[in-house]
Amino acid sequence: MKESTSSFGHFHAEYQGQQATFTFDGNLLAGEVPPSAHRLIREWAMGHTGDLEANWERARRAEPLERIPPLE
Repeated sequence: MKESTSSFGHFHAEYQGQQATFTFDGNLLAGEVPPSAHRLIREWAMGHTGDLEANWERARRAEPLERIPPLE
């Protein structure tokens, strides 16, 4: 049985209308984005791992999430 993504830390990203779910280290879990976008998303995730983990803990406690700056 596949583990639900709600049981471990992950984030959602969108690129030109394509949506995907990623681990905090930028590995693709579900969905589809072009390889070039995946590389950018992975780079962004590696630079924001602490922010992603902190927001995951906030979400688990049903607290408001902090905004994480997008890729520039």
